[in-house]
Amino acid sequence: MPLWLEANLVSVLNGFAIGFLLFILAVGLSLVFGMMDVLNLAHGALFLGGAYLGATFAGGGASWGGFLGALAVAAVAGLAAGGVLSLMTEPLRKRSHLDQALLTLGVALIVAELLIIVFGDDPLAVSAPPGLDGSVDVLGAAYPTYRLALIGIGALLALAVYLVVDRTRIGALVRATVADREMVATIGVDNRLVKAAVFAVGSLLATTAGVLGGPIYGARPGLDSTVLILALVVVVIGGLGSVRGALAGALIIGQIESLGRALLPDLASFILFGALALVLVLRPRGLFGGPAAVPR
Repeated sequence: MPLWLEANLVSVLNGFAIGFLLFILAVGLSLVFGMMDVLNLAHGALFLGGAYLGATFAGGGASWGGFLGALAVAAVAGLAAGGVLSLMTEPLRKRSHLDQALLTLGVALIVAELLIIVFGDDPLAVSAPPGLDGSVDVLGAAYPTYRLALIGIGALLALAVYLVVDRTRIGALVRATVADREMVATIGVDNRLVKAAVFAVGSLLATTAGVLGGPIYGARPGLDSTVLILALVVVVIGGLGSVRGALAGALIIGQIESLGRALLPDLASFILFGALALVLVLRPRGLFGGPAAVPR
């Protein structure tokens, strides 16, 4: 194994863990914005809500029952929140993205304040479930078991989302709705239901990511803004509406976040936004964004 990789193996693995977590969060934002043309700035608040659910059900001394219960409640809450957000943004469908951004930003601020009222200002820890709370040996380096499991979960979800969007009739219906809403309506499909379904699944992924990210980030005020910025960077780098782009962008940002903070902590933020600027200059639509990535 190369000396550089041996010295930075833990940071590289952390980059994959953060990257796959960012993918679970960002792919929903990418699909909602890229396919349904709705800019949802409440996405970070959904992640934070999932993190607090993880802290509630799987705080100190987590059990598998508590952790799986948190995932189940987060999934239901995400579906419901997605449906509500879809209804709220429907009247703004033909208006500018600024109107959508202001509405969803207002929702995000309200949700963040409500979470502070309920849970307080202090950061809350989330424990990994039993069996995943230790460490394993990876090429001679001790590495947290939970983070390895998160890499595996993220990879499986990436494959599942890709297959659903690109290889199933449901995905074909969504893509057809993006390409020609009127044509889809003529065959008896309500476009609003398609939009609501995509919104609900995207929100479910966000709240689920919050629970999965709890053992890494915990639950604390301000986390919603941090992860929203990272998710937006991932979406811009990868390309709107592209599952492959969301995965590539997330893994790139995950490595920049991890290696940047380990090797060049004072320049980590500059490297992050420098990568964003470079992609915008060279490929304005993102690495995998095509001409039809954003409906017009």
